[in-house]
Amino acid sequence: MEAKQEKEAQIAAWLKKIFGDHPIPQYEVNPRTTEILHHLSERNRVRDRDVCLVIDDLKQKAREYESEAKHLQDLLMESVNFSPANLSSTGSRYLNTLVDSAVALETKDTSLASFIPAVNDLTSELFRTKSKNEEIKLELTKLEKNLTATLVLEKCLREDLEKAELHLSTERAKVDSRLQNMHFLKAKSEEFRFGIRATEEQLKARGMDASLSHQSLVALSEKLAELKQQTIPLKKKLESYLDLMPNPSLAQVKIEEAKRELDTIEAELTKKVNMMEL
Repeated sequence: MEAKQEKEAQIAAWLKKIFGDHPIPQYEVNPRTTEILHHLSERNRVRDRDVCLVIDDLKQKAREYESEAKHLQDLLMESVNFSPANLSSTGSRYLNTLVDSAVALETKDTSLASFIPAVNDLTSELFRTKSKNEEIKLELTKLEKNLTATLVLEKCLREDLEKAELHLSTERAKVDSRLQNMHFLKAKSEEFRFGIRATEEQLKARGMDASLSHQSLVALSEKLAELKQQTIPLKKKLESYLDLMPNPSLAQVKIEEAKRELDTIEAELTKKVNMMEL
């Protein structure tokens, strides 16, 4: 319980420090929020401590640099009786440029031994940067070519897709039309089938001969075709008799027999045809 109260007190003090004179936003106090805020306050405290240490270190270095600068200035005054205040405007400008160059090159001093390696390093870095830029340019050129090819391919694919969609739309319209026709024909077929069945039932109720039904007529038509095929060899046989020069009386008998057989077949055919026409 004491540990919880101590955490809440630390959190309150931290929030007061963070927001200062501004009001602290309302928040739900529960174990989870307390733990999260306590963790944040601890991290903030550690960070503030580290920042303070860095600031103290920088202040110490600044004091050391100031002391070193004072020492060098006194040494310069003692050795050559020279002071930066005695420089002309051009000399001061050159001196400031020298100092700025040393700061930019991050040298430890302004001696030639420090400047030459720094300039060499900067030149090497410049060459490396130029080489890297050339590589990047080549890579960009390749990417531009690939991008152009990709755009052309995309355009071709889009055109092909549009053509395919148009063709698909046309084919779909054809299929829809065929489906409609098929449905119409199927409906008509069913209508005709029911009509034929109703007509047959009506004819049957009126005493129609079953031999005159549709199925019977179809069978008769098939039989008629078969009989026609059967008459072909008989006609050929009759023609063969006509080509011979036999006994006139015997030939006359055969001819009469063939004629009677042919008349019988033709009479039967005529009867069947008349029945089909009915």
